[in-house]
Amino acid sequence: VQLVESGGGLVQPGGSLRLSCAASGYTYRMAWFRQAPGKEREGVATIRSTTSTSYADSVKGRFTIPKDNAKNTLYLQMKSLGPDDTAMYYCAADRRPWFNGLLPSTYNDWGQGTQVTVS
Repeated sequence: VQLVESGGGLVQPGGSLRLSCAASGYTYRMAWFRQAPGKEREGVATIRSTTSTSYADSVKGRFTIPKDNAKNTLYLQMKSLGPDDTAMYYCAADRRPWFNGLLPSTYNDWGQGTQVTVS
């Protein structure tokens, strides 16, 4: 499955931003990860099947992960952004139903990433 992210950019602290990830085919799980310079890739949020979602503690209450099944597109709606949210954001997907959570190795397909800078 090919994943194409869009929507990154520069935003002021306290601002909002919405990322999009268009998938070319069937996925069972989709997720957003992020990686800041010098840090490990961090799971942000995931959606399993069509409705089961989970979030990293660092983004709970600020980020949501709606999915448009008709468009096969995943979104990351972000609000109350701070400098710590600055990172390259990656969309990931997998077809295997027996995995769960935000472990990067359990996702087979990855997008190219989109930069989010909060400053």
